[in-house]
Amino acid sequence: MSFDPKSIAVHYILFYEVVDDYITRRTQFREAHLKLAQESFDRGDIVLAGAFAEPVDGAAIVFRGPSPVSAENFAKNDPYVKNGLVTSWRVRKWMTVVGDDEAQKETGPK
Repeated sequence: MSFDPKSIAVHYILFYEVVDDYITRRTQFREAHLKLAQESFDRGDIVLAGAFAEPVDGAAIVFRGPSPVSAENFAKNDPYVKNGLVTSWRVRKWMTVVGDDEAQKETGPK
């Protein structure tokens, strides 16, 4: 089997760094944040999302799509970002080669 770079699926990961008292401060914005995340998931943009644990110092959201635009727009509209709970965010391109979404890139018989 040969390696074909065109068969690699592309995802984008949105990384958040959050304030020290994030757990306490997020309560009033959590419903709106989760609504935004659910809408993105329902559109097929978000694959997985969640906060880091032990310590709770950030989060990661995995997006699928041809560009980082969905991830960037999510961050710009996220109540956690708008209200200062997220101290910084960045989007990284992730070339995935194994997993459920990777399989959808393959075409033709093996």
